[in-house]
Amino acid sequence: MNELEQQAYIFGSIFILSNRLQVLGDAFDKNITIKQWLFLVTVAGFKEPPTVSEVADHIRYSRQNAKRLAATLEQSGFVTISKDKSDARALRIALTPKFNVYFTERNQRELAFMQKLFSGFDPELTNGFYQGLVKLSENIEMMEKEYEGIKE
Repeated sequence: MNELEQQAYIFGSIFILSNRLQVLGDAFDKNITIKQWLFLVTVAGFKEPPTVSEVADHIRYSRQNAKRLAATLEQSGFVTISKDKSDARALRIALTPKFNVYFTERNQRELAFMQKLFSGFDPELTNGFYQGLVKLSENIEMMEKEYEGIKE
């Protein structure tokens, strides 16, 4: 396979793998979808409770989808949503004790999942794949800025 064919394969595979990972992730835990997991992990990555907009920007969801996801997670007891003290329009998302307990309990299962998913990857392959994804992400960001004015 030449380089262009490999690039086309990688491009198509990203979409296929994304769908397959979503199905696999959703099957992993019947109580939480993979999109909810990503949302919660993103919230957990902030030092202070983030706004809905901050989380949406970080994971590239629309603000409406992020707000809908946050509302569902609030109903499930994983987060609380409150108005920002200095900007009443902004909604802050905070993790609850239920989140901490739930994710502590599933930690070993998550580790086993990741080990199985990356079975056969040695440190060199992992690092190369990681570096490739970082570069691809940088290129996508550059292209997004380039095409920013183009909307249908």
